[in-house]
Amino acid sequence: MHIIDLAEQTRILGQTPGELQDLRTEIEGVRAGDITRPVHEIAPIAIRAHSLTIRCMQQLDTLSTSQYAVMKNGHDNLAHLAEAAVRISVASSLCAYGITGRTDALLYEDGDRTPQTSRQYLTEAMDELDRAAGTYRVLAQNLSRRLASATARAEDQPRIDRALAGPGTTTPPSPLTSPPPAPCAAGSPAARR
Repeated sequence: MHIIDLAEQTRILGQTPGELQDLRTEIEGVRAGDITRPVHEIAPIAIRAHSLTIRCMQQLDTLSTSQYAVMKNGHDNLAHLAEAAVRISVASSLCAYGITGRTDALLYEDGDRTPQTSRQYLTEAMDELDRAAGTYRVLAQNLSRRLASATARAEDQPRIDRALAGPGTTTPPSPLTSPPPAPCAAGSPAARR
């Protein structure tokens, strides 16, 4: 495990929904047109979606090997983050299918000569991006709140300390979470000292 700047990761999580919305708007613009040049119109969008997928997967990897993974709900949050990254990847693939949906008419006699098939793929891609954006938005808000809360940070710190100590190693409780010493009974050995 390594310690990373979670404020920076929160910023990245928070900017991703905006990037996904921009990509969605671009897809919507192509979808509304005739899609007469599918490679020229759709390929750049598919490439952008693929680039976002790579960046999101890299962030998932970074967070999964950091203190984020051991924080409260860390593993659940990572699972949601993985699902969102996969949705972006699916959107990229759907855009690529949108290209072939239109070019099939050139290759096969029974290929769809209208842009309808491509539009359907692009609609599905937009739906995937919407779902991913919603997940990123929630995860960014949750992490931001967790970092802003002294109580949450105090709750996470012992988890992080244990993870840093390594498996099988016990760490003494930190001063913030140490229970007060038990009162000594009159006849106990500690009271006789």
